[in-house]
Amino acid sequence: MNILKAVAAAALAGGLAVSGAAGAQTVIDLTHPIPTFRPMADDPMKPDLSQPWGESRLFPTFGQHAVLSIVQFPVNLGYFDLGTLVISEHHGTHLDTPAHFLNNESSMEPGGTPPEERRLVHQLEGADLVGKIVLIDISARVQAELDKNGGRPSPDHAVTSFTEANGVAITADDISAVEDQLQDGVWLVLNTGWSQFYFDGPDFMKDPYVNAFNYPGLSLGGIDRLIGIMDRKGVRIRGIVADNIGVEGGESAAGEDDKGTNAWAGHARLLQRNIMLVENATNLGLLAQVDGDCMLTVGAPKHVRGTGGPSRLLAICN
Repeated sequence: MNILKAVAAAALAGGLAVSGAAGAQTVIDLTHPIPTFRPMADDPMKPDLSQPWGESRLFPTFGQHAVLSIVQFPVNLGYFDLGTLVISEHHGTHLDTPAHFLNNESSMEPGGTPPEERRLVHQLEGADLVGKIVLIDISARVQAELDKNGGRPSPDHAVTSFTEANGVAITADDISAVEDQLQDGVWLVLNTGWSQFYFDGPDFMKDPYVNAFNYPGLSLGGIDRLIGIMDRKGVRIRGIVADNIGVEGGESAAGEDDKGTNAWAGHARLLQRNIMLVENATNLGLLAQVDGDCMLTVGAPKHVRGTGGPSRLLAICN
């Protein structure tokens, strides 16, 4: 089966967009749908989780789920269906701008952009939201670890573990393997296969997607190697896309102790370098099936003072 037929089959099963015939461009949607809920009767700003719209399902998120209120505006030929959406900026598949994390003095590094100078979402230019994809795919290593527990992740590291130490993470070696592709303006896309657990339950810490911060992602060593390569080559990638909740792996996101010491190292170190992050992506495994090059487009909103926003993430492949 050639790639266009394979993607077309996936489109029928998963709602991907496909255009053209052999030799034309293929569009792959890398975006999770955003579940929406009717508003609470006594507070239109809060969702009534017992009243989902359509097939909306709960999933782990920072902040509340999205509220959608519908009104109808009638005319003689019919009526307009109008919705008001209340949604967190960092909900679902979403973009983190450099202004999303504001470092204190102790975490600023040489050459880092001061917090007050970091761009908000309305200050991004169109060119910031597109770029060539450089793919790192560790989904086979992740699946091999999951297979130890019947294909399911366990929060117990003695059962399944997704760490730098056991190599089930984006390691320094994984970054080095794509060093020649790391150029100004590219987007580094990290496929771990973790999006399969996205709608698997509403409990944040116990849900398999968060898994008590035991999930794969960019390791501390991978972050170090990426920064070192960029500094040595004098280049800056544009951003990183991952199919987990925070780009960095769970062990980095959680920090070194129960107080979260040195937590979220990817955010703290990369956003100050104006490297944007896109989290909760899906369908990244389809990119590994493409023989040609793929360009990424990040359909970010442009609201004033925004630190990011839900994004329609598309790969356009030759």
